[in-house]
Amino acid sequence: MKTHTKILFFLGIALCCTNQTNAQKQLHHYVDPMIGSEGVGRVFIGPSCPYGMVKPSPDCTVSPNSGWLPLPKEVTGFSQVHVSGTGGGPKYGNIQIMPFTGALDQLDQTSYRAEENVKLGYYATVFKENQIKTEITTAEKVSFYRITYPQNTAKNLKIDPGFFLGEEPEPDAREAQQFVGSQIEIVSDTEVRGYSRIRGGWNNGRAYTVYFWAVFDQPIAKYVTYKDGKFYNNQPAQFDSGKKTAALLSFGQQGKQEVNIKIGISFLSELKAKNNIEVEIPHWDFNTVLAELENKWEQLLSRITLSDDTSDAYKKMFYTGLYHTMIMPVDRTGENPLWTDNEPYYDDFYCIWDTFRSSGPLITLIDSRRQVEIVNAMINIYRREGYLPEGRSGNDNGRTQGGSNAEVVLADAFVKKLKGIDYELALQAMLKDATVPPGGNEEKEGRGGLTEYLKLGYVPYGIDRAGNRTIDYSYNDYNIATVAKGLNRMDVYDQYIKQADNWQNLWRSDYVNNGATGFIMPKDAAGNWLDDVVFGASKIQKPTFKYTPVIIESPWYVCHWCVFFYEGNSWEYSLSIPHDVPELVRKSGGDVAFKNRLDTFFNTKLYNVANEPSFLTPCLYHWIGKPYLSSDRIREIITNNFNTSREGLPGNDDSGAMSSWLAFHMMGLYPNAGQPYYLLNTPLIKETTLQLENGKRFKITTKKMTGKNTYIKAAFLNGKPYNKAWILHDDLINGGELIFEMDSKPSAWGTTILPPTK
Repeated sequence: MKTHTKILFFLGIALCCTNQTNAQKQLHHYVDPMIGSEGVGRVFIGPSCPYGMVKPSPDCTVSPNSGWLPLPKEVTGFSQVHVSGTGGGPKYGNIQIMPFTGALDQLDQTSYRAEENVKLGYYATVFKENQIKTEITTAEKVSFYRITYPQNTAKNLKIDPGFFLGEEPEPDAREAQQFVGSQIEIVSDTEVRGYSRIRGGWNNGRAYTVYFWAVFDQPIAKYVTYKDGKFYNNQPAQFDSGKKTAALLSFGQQGKQEVNIKIGISFLSELKAKNNIEVEIPHWDFNTVLAELENKWEQLLSRITLSDDTSDAYKKMFYTGLYHTMIMPVDRTGENPLWTDNEPYYDDFYCIWDTFRSSGPLITLIDSRRQVEIVNAMINIYRREGYLPEGRSGNDNGRTQGGSNAEVVLADAFVKKLKGIDYELALQAMLKDATVPPGGNEEKEGRGGLTEYLKLGYVPYGIDRAGNRTIDYSYNDYNIATVAKGLNRMDVYDQYIKQADNWQNLWRSDYVNNGATGFIMPKDAAGNWLDDVVFGASKIQKPTFKYTPVIIESPWYVCHWCVFFYEGNSWEYSLSIPHDVPELVRKSGGDVAFKNRLDTFFNTKLYNVANEPSFLTPCLYHWIGKPYLSSDRIREIITNNFNTSREGLPGNDDSGAMSSWLAFHMMGLYPNAGQPYYLLNTPLIKETTLQLENGKRFKITTKKMTGKNTYIKAAFLNGKPYNKAWILHDDLINGGELIFEMDSKPSAWGTTILPPTK
């Protein structure tokens, strides 16, 4: 008996260890949707499939961009469509529902949360006032609610298609969403359908319509409908007359206390929304839907694995970073209300100015087939609407913060040899941006100030965002030259490789600030440098302000979109020349002067970790043969600005831009988007393995890395010495292993063979 008992005991231990090992392999458990939810991160905290069209979560008033705000803020309801990490005015917040008890006599059913539980694919809360528990998970186009009411209370539900985020009392307020219409109909005792039509929001877009079909697993016992401030008994439908509509339902007090609700969403029709339910969730098993969602994420997250000794904090930061990167853009293939074809359709590019630097390249590494779909969707938008998207939401182009940065995305796909893309058509789309002024609203698409740019070689002061537009257009022209050369269009290449130098036309070589010489500075159309800049609209008084490389004009002198540099200053943007860093170094006075310039930039806190144009800047030491200084800066930035808390992101996540920057650097890689290589830095993780879609693996391994040994002494690629602080994409996708031997002091590694030049 004792022997038998011992065997059972050890079998039990073995089974327990096996279960623990299996649990460790479930990488989605390391994702914390709450990282970056407070402060400035603004991430979406509700359940979402990868690139999922439906994103249900609570709306805590009409104000927040992602819907959610921390306790003790009230909850207005739960809507089905949201965005993640965005700045500017809110978008979406459509088709809101809200459980409640009591009489069916008021639309406002605001409640307060007593508790909240959030994890990947799952949200739950219990309300203080009525003890109703709401649980949410989702499929691609269908949200699933499990609502548990207290015993002996009426099980009521509000459905409000008139609700939306960002509502303002001022008609046509800039970046505010505006109500256009809504409709609701109780189809049967278990079905309600309708739609919400809204316009505006962050991209000042045209009207979009979100259709819904809601199905319940309990029959409706009683209802009232609502329109324009009045309730109606025995009227199952309220048609669209440009007034807000809603319905209050009661499932009575009989039967089980749990009510399950499936809400299909469509941008085409109510019947398509119903079909989405039938296709995606033809059952009533909440846990099955959750498990399927978790599995979708697990398959993607497991394409990059970290060494077992990686701390839980680093695992959470890394896998949450991957998760945030793959929430947007949104896959609306089969849900395009604008045209019909067999091409993929993606929306909510929010916006490419933010995401081209690191989000797109990370998706290319994790899920290159998905990136091909995204690129093809962008090209198809050009083919159907005339211009590539820069910012796009609600099925409408809108918001060019700087350049026509879709060019970078297309060039990045080209140099990384992604297959299944018509690159001839891609070049045609790029050239349309570069040659045809958009006319009218130059914030919408294309290149604002293009006529002046082509005539003068720069965008003159007086045209909004002239400074960063000139810099961005120069890089976009380099992207065009890259693709043209690869397609043997040498006439196009010759023209655009010259235009790639246009940033130099705003380089004021004699300007000195904080010990650094040479800055991108304002110049008028006559070629005059501007020290004192007129502001205001007065035709009599002409007040001026002194323009310096550290000034940010908005909101003191000009509007947010009327600045010379968008969301930054000349110190930041004068270092943002990703296609020609060697020339930037030369213009700054050479290697020593450039090092001093970078040191001043970081040490005097001119660097803004939250600003995408500075994403590459910590790596610029590579171009003066000091990659160890890049690694020092990156480690310092991550230590001081990123963590696992709810304020763990230092800026708007911007559709995963901030998160993807972090994930890349934790691996020791960083892309120079639109170019075929990655810069190499000291990883934060001892061993990272990329499972590539071609079936190969690429492993990044460190040896002897400790808290003191943070410098790369030597590197070996597939067993051979590797002396470059950068690696080609081709070398990475061919598989193999890159080994870093670490030491406590800098070495000569990576100091002689500098990154590729223009």
